[in-house]
Amino acid sequence: MPASAQNNVSKDPEKSKNTPAVKVQGLADVVALDSHIAFVNGKIGQLSYRGYDIRDLAQNTSYEEVFCLLHDGDLPNQARLDQVKEQLRAALVLPEGIWSILRRIPKDANPMASLRTAVSALSLFDDEADDGSPEANYRKSIRIVARVPSIIAAIDRLRKGKEPVAPRTDCSHAHNFLYMLNGERPGEMAERTFDTCLVLHAEHGLNASTFASRVIGATLSDMYSAVTGGIAALKGPLHGGANQEVMRMLLEIDRSGRRPADYIAAKLAKKERIMGFGHRVYKTMDPRAGILKDMGKGLGEEIGSLKWYEMSLEMMEIMKAEKSLYPNVDFFSASIYYALGIAIDLYTPIFALSRTAGWSAHLKEQWEDNRLIRPKAAYVGPQGKRTLPIGQRT
Repeated sequence: MPASAQNNVSKDPEKSKNTPAVKVQGLADVVALDSHIAFVNGKIGQLSYRGYDIRDLAQNTSYEEVFCLLHDGDLPNQARLDQVKEQLRAALVLPEGIWSILRRIPKDANPMASLRTAVSALSLFDDEADDGSPEANYRKSIRIVARVPSIIAAIDRLRKGKEPVAPRTDCSHAHNFLYMLNGERPGEMAERTFDTCLVLHAEHGLNASTFASRVIGATLSDMYSAVTGGIAALKGPLHGGANQEVMRMLLEIDRSGRRPADYIAAKLAKKERIMGFGHRVYKTMDPRAGILKDMGKGLGEEIGSLKWYEMSLEMMEIMKAEKSLYPNVDFFSASIYYALGIAIDLYTPIFALSRTAGWSAHLKEQWEDNRLIRPKAAYVGPQGKRTLPIGQRT
């Protein structure tokens, strides 16, 4: 909370009742709760999960290890990691009722709407859906994290007229998704790159979708409802979806035959926004973007084409020189997903695929010391109006 706001808030609960509320548009910089999960310092480009720098995690851990970290409070030993992997594999298969729903989704439906509907429906086929015990909630976290990749892959294949691919039980979370999506096993670099993307997107503090999930969880609603709310918030273009626009921009540049410098100059002259640059939190380069930049080069070398990487690099240098703006996580993830054979409108569902680990960890934390989240609104409407008989109303 800004210092000016802090100075106007009484620490005495009784006095606070009579103290005018401080309004902060969009709740910018307002501290709503304590959390042990993620730390973000936008001024210096720092992100850490449970005290571990994101660069360290991206280089040295897997998505499954990060799931353990977010839920357990620290990285797992081998026995714990093996246990979680087995739990995830045991939960991969979707309930038959979900398949019935997925097969009825219109082929032109928004994938995020389809995902939101399917995750909500998962609760109908879970006997523990309304069991609020910590043990049941953990098991639901496992089921959600395991099943969302299967749902997204099935949505994409069914709309293309293809049969879904059954998940494997002998590979990583990242490998399994790419296999179910494309029907073939990914290369080593592709698997490692996608796994890193999942690590980078797993958590990011009290962002809009995480806050939405915690607000729902704070009512003591069930985990499926809270995660569905997170997906609904992420569907909004001001939160998820920026990397979709980045890839469309790269494709537009490629089709036009123009150099990225000329394209950006024309856009800036019209005062149009260049997607993938700048961030609500980071005032310098998003640390996740730097990691993805390096991964994008390695993936390009594996598939035999550095076109998207080189275009993105040129755009990054131009925007830094012209506008002093740095790329965010969406910028390099766009071309990485494209190189992995992922449809553009699946980029935001993949964001949700990864973030299920963070949302469920935040819900666990919320329920450990729960309090209903109930901010105030400043009423600015009229006062003192009186009803008129309906015949006298205009």
